[in-house]
Amino acid sequence: MDGLFHISPVVVTILVVSLPFLAFLAQAIRGKKSTSGILGLIAITGSTALSLFGVFVHVWQHTPLAEKITWFTIGNESFGIGILLNDLTVLMQLIVCVIALPVHIYSRAYMKGDPGIHRYWTYLSLFCFAMLGLTVSINLLQLYVFWELVGFASYLLIGFWFTKASAVEANKKAFLVNRIGDIGFLIGIALVYAHCGTLDLVELFGNAGVWDAMGASGNARLLQENNPWMTWAGLAFFLGAMAKSAQFPLHVWLPDAMEGPTSVSSLIHAATMVAAGVFLLCTVFPLFNETVLTVIACVGSLTALTAAFFALAQYDIKKVLAFSTISQLGFMMVGVGIGAWDAAMLHLATHAFFKCLLFLGAGAVIHEMDHFSKHANLQIDPQDLRNMGGLRKYMPKTFICMTVASLALAGFPLTSGYLSKDSIVIQAFEWGAHLGGLYLIVPSVLIAVSILTAFYIGRLVFKTFLGRFNFADQTHNILHEAPPTMVWPMLFLAAGSLFPVFGWHPLDYHTTWMVQAFHVKTSFPIVHAAHLIIPFLLTAGALIAWAIGWNWYVKKRYPLSNNNAWVRFANQQGYINTFNTTVFVKGMERLSQWLYAFDRHVVDGLTKLSSWCIRQFSALAYWFDKHIVDGIVNLIAKTTYYIGHLLRHVQNGQLQAYLGFALTMVVLGILYLIIK
Repeated sequence: MDGLFHISPVVVTILVVSLPFLAFLAQAIRGKKSTSGILGLIAITGSTALSLFGVFVHVWQHTPLAEKITWFTIGNESFGIGILLNDLTVLMQLIVCVIALPVHIYSRAYMKGDPGIHRYWTYLSLFCFAMLGLTVSINLLQLYVFWELVGFASYLLIGFWFTKASAVEANKKAFLVNRIGDIGFLIGIALVYAHCGTLDLVELFGNAGVWDAMGASGNARLLQENNPWMTWAGLAFFLGAMAKSAQFPLHVWLPDAMEGPTSVSSLIHAATMVAAGVFLLCTVFPLFNETVLTVIACVGSLTALTAAFFALAQYDIKKVLAFSTISQLGFMMVGVGIGAWDAAMLHLATHAFFKCLLFLGAGAVIHEMDHFSKHANLQIDPQDLRNMGGLRKYMPKTFICMTVASLALAGFPLTSGYLSKDSIVIQAFEWGAHLGGLYLIVPSVLIAVSILTAFYIGRLVFKTFLGRFNFADQTHNILHEAPPTMVWPMLFLAAGSLFPVFGWHPLDYHTTWMVQAFHVKTSFPIVHAAHLIIPFLLTAGALIAWAIGWNWYVKKRYPLSNNNAWVRFANQQGYINTFNTTVFVKGMERLSQWLYAFDRHVVDGLTKLSSWCIRQFSALAYWFDKHIVDGIVNLIAKTTYYIGHLLRHVQNGQLQAYLGFALTMVVLGILYLIIK
């Protein structure tokens, strides 16, 4: 298949992935001279244009393409490296590019003047290269390599301000928690290779692949129901996705990852690192049996609920959005768990736009609040919602953009979020109704979470932009709209948060081009009433939540105190970090101390006792050898010597000596006879 200028889309994809890597190398070589970010911006602009016009339009809903070469050989087994282009991979690649481009433009103003700006551009290009390489990997081993590289790049970006102790702790926490998931991913790879003999995604899941061949021979059902390795492999891959996509209880790293620059947060949260886990599950979806899918749906719904609840009481504007991301990732996981992975990918795509916009809008607010606090000589936290209010007057464009993004997050009609969120909630209800019983808990949880989502994002907008600014008497025209290079990317993302980008019908997710292209067949029947009742419930619930939020946060009729137990519980994130610190961190410290004491007093004590006993035994053996063994030997030697000496005197050649000896022997003989 020819692509742009009759160049194969595979070749174009190599360029898409290579441009950020070349920018990374160039900026790393230039060092502190590379402060403008122009190299990274040119690279991601080129990657975006090539991905859209040279890859996506030529592969989307066409025959998949795959090219690979031999990477290395062990014995008779060869492992390849290459490019896989199908609807899923080119979509993910395009999303990464389209979201990374406005972040690069935004960063030129947001990060201006930072002393470590040269490192920022270098790390950002490395991060984009790793994500783009991950999206088009042809086999699980290659995907794992880029997966690890994404983790490393995120480690650098989260700890970008490494002079802050909190940033150092945050990037270490992110790195360590993700290693837990990476172990699961690696186990999954080992199980698949051990039982299928290949890691190539085409050979596994292609039209003539392992799974397709098993289905044709009637063995697919047998494999799914009777082979434990399928369950363990599926759970292992899900463990990898749990850490990368911040699912409960491995979500704890993501709120702390806010220590990095806000532009980094927008990129990590929107369509790159945290979305990689969802992408992985969609990639290996044929591997999952009903047991694994049920676990995914349950963990996803639990994650969505807990994160939404924690977001209700956060005061840091970025942490509210961080928990929002975790909650929305839970929705995506439920989509995968119920078998509607096309809905999960749709929500991943829509969420990329409005969540990136929310973070960039928050960054603009933080940028101006920091500017204001410095000029007004105020020692305030520029990220604390309690220090804001009434910013709509000073930042109207940012207010409009964040309002659009908030409506999309809440799933309000005419937004992209309405289409994607409703697609998951409705199909979850159809799935639960089909299975019956406790399965209906999952859609019920999602409905409740949707209403909570509307409330906490409404709270953020109300406390940030409405009401009266807490320091209105000290503004003196200091507060103003963000620079144009920050506003224009937000306007672009706001347009992407509306329904026309994804489908021509504002209220029907079936008409979205993604759902129509993936045409995933689900195991449950359609419940037509749910397509009317559930959207009505969600929209009505959102309106009621906003009305309550308006009364609480704008009219200042907040009924709860900060000492309320539930408020404290949500603000402290359910004390999960406290639990982890007490049980795992301090527990490991106590275990280490106990092991040290055991080693010092027991192991070393036994060693010293054994050494003393051996020394005493050696001393005894030495005495026995010297006085007993050597004594007997010496006694025999001396006795022999004296006998020989005596006999030597007899044999001296003198006649009188011989006669004397003979006389002696005769006398002795006579005495013997007499005595006898």
